[in-house]
Amino acid sequence: MQAKHNGDVSFWYADMGGVPASRPPLPGDIDADVCIVGAGYTGLWTAYYLKKAQPSLRIAIVEKEFAGYGASGRNGGWLSGGFSWSREKYAKTSSRGAVIDMQRAMLGTVEEVISVAEAEGIDADIRRVDNITVATNPAQLQRARAEYEEARHWEVPEEKLAFIGAQEARERIAIDNVLGAFVVRNVARVQPAKLVQGLATAVVRLGVPIYEQTQVLAIEKGKVTTSRGIVHAEKIVRATEGFTAGIPGFERLWLPLNSAIVVTEPLPQKLWDAIGWSGYEVLGDAAHTYCYAQRTREGRIAMGGRGVPYRFGSRTDIRGRTQQTTIDQLHEILTRLLPQTRGVRLDHAWCGTLGVPRDWCTTSGFDRQTGIGWAGGYVGLGVSSSNLSGRTLRDLVLGRDTELTRLPWVNRTVKKWEPEPLRWLGVHSMYQLYRIADQREAKGLGRTSRLAAFADRLTGH
Repeated sequence: MQAKHNGDVSFWYADMGGVPASRPPLPGDIDADVCIVGAGYTGLWTAYYLKKAQPSLRIAIVEKEFAGYGASGRNGGWLSGGFSWSREKYAKTSSRGAVIDMQRAMLGTVEEVISVAEAEGIDADIRRVDNITVATNPAQLQRARAEYEEARHWEVPEEKLAFIGAQEARERIAIDNVLGAFVVRNVARVQPAKLVQGLATAVVRLGVPIYEQTQVLAIEKGKVTTSRGIVHAEKIVRATEGFTAGIPGFERLWLPLNSAIVVTEPLPQKLWDAIGWSGYEVLGDAAHTYCYAQRTREGRIAMGGRGVPYRFGSRTDIRGRTQQTTIDQLHEILTRLLPQTRGVRLDHAWCGTLGVPRDWCTTSGFDRQTGIGWAGGYVGLGVSSSNLSGRTLRDLVLGRDTELTRLPWVNRTVKKWEPEPLRWLGVHSMYQLYRIADQREAKGLGRTSRLAAFADRLTGH
C-alpha cells in the first residue's frame, strides 16, 4: 500500500501545518561562551538548563537545517524513561548501584519533561499512558517475561511493572494472537515535533539564538567552523546524534541507523471500539525486528519499525523520504498485529536516523582539555534520554560535581565502527538474521532462535 505522503520531514510537522520557517543563519564570525552544535532535543535541553542555571552565559546554537529537523521531529513519541541498553556493560565499568542510579535518573525524565512543558506552556499532546510490549508467539512471550524479570532484578520499582496474560492484554488492545504482555506504568505519549518546537521557542525566549541553515564544517578546541562563519567559544557541545557521522572526523563514531513510521488516516469510532486501545498505551512487540506504535491525539495509528536499517557510507535520508519496501513492511506489521485495520488508508510515511555507538550503549561527556562535550547514541530512546543529557551537560560544562556527572554513562568511550563495507555488511546481516529468526519463531519455534543470538554477537548488540 502506498502512503498519501512520503517524507516532507514527518507527519508530525504536517499535523502542525507544515515545517516551520527557518530562523536566520549565523551572521558571520561571533564569540560565545558556549556553542552548541545541533538544535534537536539534546542541544535545546542543554541550552535550556545552562541558561536557567547561569543566565549571563552567552550561548549560541548552530543548526544545519531547522530546529527539530532530525529525530527530535520524527520519532515515535515515546516519553518512556526506558533503559534498553545493556545494564551489564555499564556495570563492568562502574557498579550495580551506579547503574540503578542511572536507571532511576532515566525514569525521572518523564516527570521532568512534563513539568518543563507545563511551566513553559508547551502543548505537545502529552498524555500519561502505560508502555505495553506484546508477545504473539511462545518465543516472544519468553523474552517479554525475561525483560520483566530483568527490570525487577535491577530494582525498577514494583509499582512501575506488571506482566499480564492474554485475556488482559487483549482487553487493552485487541492484538491478534496475543499471548501476554510486559507493562511499564506511568510513561507518556507525546507529539514530538510540537515538543521540540515548543522547546526551541522557550530557549529563544530565554535569550539563546538558534542560527539555522548553518552547516558545521569542523569542530575543534575553541571554535566551530561553519558555512556561515566561525563561532569562537571556550565550551562546545556536540549534539548531533544520528547526524554525527556527517561531521569530518566523526564518520565512524556513531552509526546512523534508520527507522521509519507510517501513520493511518483517522480511524472511525466503530473501528476503535473493535480495537480497544482506550488507554492510549504506547505499543511495542517482542519481535527481534521490533515495532513501536502510538494512538495519536486525533485517532490515527502511528506504526514504526526499522525498514531498511542502514545506508552505505552512513548516508542519511533526504527530508525523511523512505522506500516503498519499508512502507510495505510497516503496513504488514500493522495488519498482522491489528487485522481490523486492513483497508485503512496510510496518510503519511517517513524515516529518520538514530545514533548507535559500537557497544549500543548511550553516552554523555565533557573533555576538560578541549572544552568539548557531547551526548547521544541513544539507540532510539532519545525523547527521554536527551532531557537527562541536557541536565548532565549543564553540570559538566559548568564544572559541577553532582550525582548526574557521576552516573556510569558519563565520559564512557567505546571503539569506533568498522570501515565500509564491513559496517554495511554487519548491520544488514544482523537484521536479515533477525528477520529469519522472527519467521522461525512465528512458525512455531518455542524458544528464541539461535540466529538472533548470533546476530547480537556479530554486531555487539
